Amino acid sequence: MTAAGKPRTSGPGQAGAGSGTPPKSARRRSRELALQGIYQWLLAHEDAGAIEAHLHDTPGFEKADRAHFEALLHGTIREAAALDALIAPHLDRKVAELSPVEHGVLMLGAFELLRMPEIPYRVVINEAVEIAKTFGGTDGYKYVNGVLDRLATRARPHEAPAR
Repeated sequence: MTAAGKPRTSGPGQAGAGSGTPPKSARRRSRELALQGIYQWLLAHEDAGAIEAHLHDTPGFEKADRAHFEALLHGTIREAAALDALIAPHLDRKVAELSPVEHGVLMLGAFELLRMPEIPYRVVINEAVEIAKTFGGTDGYKYVNGVLDRLATRARPHEAPAR
C-alpha cells in the first residue's frame, strides 16, 4: 500500500511484473470477493443482490471470474442452512462459535465441494486454505484444512478416499 492507501502496482510481496509473485487467478479473486459477500451476509443478513451490487464496485472486480463469483455468492447464501448442517459434524464446536471468516470460508469450500464437481477437491481445499491465510486468524487456515478434508471424504468419496 502507498501512503495514500492505494495498492502498489508492483513491489515486494505484490503480484505483478518482476515481483516474483504470480498474479491472482480470476477464480481466486472471485472466491475472495464471494467471501467478502458471505462475511457481510453473516454479520448483517443483507440481501444477496445488494451485497453483489456493492462488491461490483470493489477495486479489482473486473479481474474476477464473474460467473464463478455469482455462483459462489448466491449459491452459498441460498444453501447456507444445508451447508452448515454438512459442516457441523466435522467441527469441534458449534457453527455459531466459528469466526465469521472461518465460517464463510468453510461455507464456500463446502459449496464448491458439493455443487462444483468439475473442480478437483484438492483445488477446493487449497483455495480455501489460501483464502483463510489471507483473511482469517493466525491458525484458522489449519482448522479450515482439517474440516474441509474430512468433509471431502464424505462429499466426494470416489475422489477423496477416507484416511
